[in-house]
Amino acid sequence: MSRVRHHVAIGTEGGDVELSRRDKTLTLVGIVMALFLGALDQTIVATALPSMVDDLGGVSRYAWVVTAYVLASTVLVPVYGKLADMLSRRRIELFAVVTFLIGSFLCGAAGQFGTLPLLGDGMTQLIVFRALQGIGGAGLFAMAFIVISDLYPPRERGKYLGLIGAVFAIASVLGPWLGGLLTDHAGGIVPGVAGWRWVFYVNLPVGAVALWFIVTRMPPLRPRSTGQRLDLVSVALLILTLVPLVLGLQFDRTIYPWGGAVTVGTLSAAAVFGLAFVLRSLTSANPVLDLRLFRNRVFAVANGAGFFLGATFLSLLVFVPLYLVNVLGVSATEAGVALIPLSLGVSVGAIGAGQLASRLGRYKPIMLVAIAVLLVAAVLMTTLDADSPYGRVVWIMVVAGLGIGPGFPLYTVAIQNAVEGHLVGQATSAAQFFRLIGGAVGTALMGAVLATTLAAAFAQLPDASALPEGALDPSRFAGEVAGDAGEDLARALESELGAEGLALAADLSEALRNAFATAVSRVFGVLLWLVIAAASLTLWLPGLELRGAAPARR
Repeated sequence: MSRVRHHVAIGTEGGDVELSRRDKTLTLVGIVMALFLGALDQTIVATALPSMVDDLGGVSRYAWVVTAYVLASTVLVPVYGKLADMLSRRRIELFAVVTFLIGSFLCGAAGQFGTLPLLGDGMTQLIVFRALQGIGGAGLFAMAFIVISDLYPPRERGKYLGLIGAVFAIASVLGPWLGGLLTDHAGGIVPGVAGWRWVFYVNLPVGAVALWFIVTRMPPLRPRSTGQRLDLVSVALLILTLVPLVLGLQFDRTIYPWGGAVTVGTLSAAAVFGLAFVLRSLTSANPVLDLRLFRNRVFAVANGAGFFLGATFLSLLVFVPLYLVNVLGVSATEAGVALIPLSLGVSVGAIGAGQLASRLGRYKPIMLVAIAVLLVAAVLMTTLDADSPYGRVVWIMVVAGLGIGPGFPLYTVAIQNAVEGHLVGQATSAAQFFRLIGGAVGTALMGAVLATTLAAAFAQLPDASALPEGALDPSRFAGEVAGDAGEDLARALESELGAEGLALAADLSEALRNAFATAVSRVFGVLLWLVIAAASLTLWLPGLELRGAAPARR
């Protein structure tokens, strides 16, 4: 029996390219594998950082190992979107994957050859190479969603974008666990190669397979000629806006407080360059992000809702472990395990909602149900206190995941369905960008609420006046997820006051736990308002019918 080949038409510069169903599937496999690596590297280094510092030194710069990647992979997403509306999608995807893999290899080799000219010591090398890795990672994030818009019509995209959302969620939660596993147990694979280096080397074989699929199966996917050119001034102003914005939100508050000159100056620079970017975009013939897209109600509303959804998801990843460790007193491992149900819920919600949207041809009814589920989870989060059982948190994470998951594919589907074809790249990358920047803004806001509440609570602790100056600085504990706050306090006071400090820490332990419970409760209250904002925007989102598939050719 002969095998039937199903073909789809892909609009390109030179005409239509016929692509078999098998090649579409293998192309999808390649971009999903690449996206998984990009998402994994956002979180995989978290548990490997102590070993990196032990090996390379530079403890004062270690946070930049994370920040450099996040900064590059967030800031350049809109640029990749613009390029995708101008150039071959395959070339852009290949550039992104190759850049990411080169960056991964160099990160793994950082410091192996001592101090290098221009690149400095091992820690500086690692930071620079993480930025290079992030340049590739931005393309992996943007192009996965854009390529799917080429391969499938709007009505079919939901199920495939749901898969993308599931992969992103799984990678985000899996990263810290895998990073710890490789750091602790991969050191013996190659003599002389530390375990933390495999956090980066593990990308190479998986990335090579993804690269093979893209090279051999993915068509050029050139956009039809639109006469577009890249406005380099617009690109420069966008980067000058986003770099200080993301940096200002990511600063270590123990060094650069919110009201300090550095933070205020950095965010002010972002505002000035942002205004210049808007003015340039309004007058440029080819802006990197066409601001006229915001006249499209679907684009504007869906991106607003996606912003708050991104803030909600990342805040859960950061502050639920903080609550579990410092309030309920569970181990860091147990706190990480509690996020697995969140990841599974997001995966089930994203895939299920995508499949259902493809069948119904509509997205809004599904999104309304999902946001209602998320509202229930957010309300339940506000009821958590110092006596809540661990199992209750786990079940709330399941509900939250089921509410968040559908938003990952469906807001993007709604945007792609509502814009003209020659703007799909910009519109799609904007959706990913607003979700990423929402996560940065959301966690910064939550961190400020936590630190402010802790400061007020610590000031009321019994015997606080007997403590050495700075012993209860909330910034010492506000970002603590890896250990119990009471144990950290005990160690700090024992080193500063000896046995007397240890006894004092024991007396303060319960009060400290209650202070954290109050602070995290405030954070979860703010989280509820973020979800309410997302729900309000979703209600206002036009419910357009998804365009159907083109007739299949055999």
